[in-house]
Amino acid sequence: MDILEAINKRQSIRYFKPDPVPQDMLRKIIEGSLRSPSASNSQPWEFAAVSGAKLEEIKQAFIENSTTMPNLDLPISLQYPEPWVSRRRAVMAGVLEKLGIDREDKKRRMEWGLHGFRLWGAPSCIYIMIDKAFHLAETTSNVWNIFDCGLITQNILLLATEYGLGSIPAIQPVLYPDILRKILGIPDSRLFVIGIPVGFVDQSNPVNQFRTEREPLEKVAKFY
Repeated sequence: MDILEAINKRQSIRYFKPDPVPQDMLRKIIEGSLRSPSASNSQPWEFAAVSGAKLEEIKQAFIENSTTMPNLDLPISLQYPEPWVSRRRAVMAGVLEKLGIDREDKKRRMEWGLHGFRLWGAPSCIYIMIDKAFHLAETTSNVWNIFDCGLITQNILLLATEYGLGSIPAIQPVLYPDILRKILGIPDSRLFVIGIPVGFVDQSNPVNQFRTEREPLEKVAKFY
């Protein structure tokens, strides 16, 4: 698979098969991603690849805390202005349409929300972390090491695609970082940036037929 093919084939998977991902495959994906660039070759990332009983414990703890406010290590604003809010709404509308869930059906929408707390059924999740002391080394947070984590996230997504796996980069896996630190024995000095549920794609579920749109080149780029 060439790079362009992998980029176009990759999509955010929202329903996984329960089949376990071989640990050797997870190791190869993370190891292969390590050639990612970073500011001054700082390589700020650390990883926790979690599967099996530990991941099930995390999912259960998240479900039990699903009615409490998230406490993300790196907060994200959901107050998007236009045109970004319309793109965000289009994703939810497209997902609900594929699932056959009416926008007014609060019960089924809530059930779908809980599916996200279960990491969409993924049997493994790759968590990306950074050291708090490095991220907050100056008077303001260091956005560049978060950017670096984004770069290596893309490597992981493309390598997962190469290995025949589905993935989804998401904030749902890191909504309750204190739970993650407690279950995984990770010190408070580590901040959770993002989680990447990984697994084999359940092609029978219609939600995985949904593909998001992209703006045309002419709208987002100028050539001088």
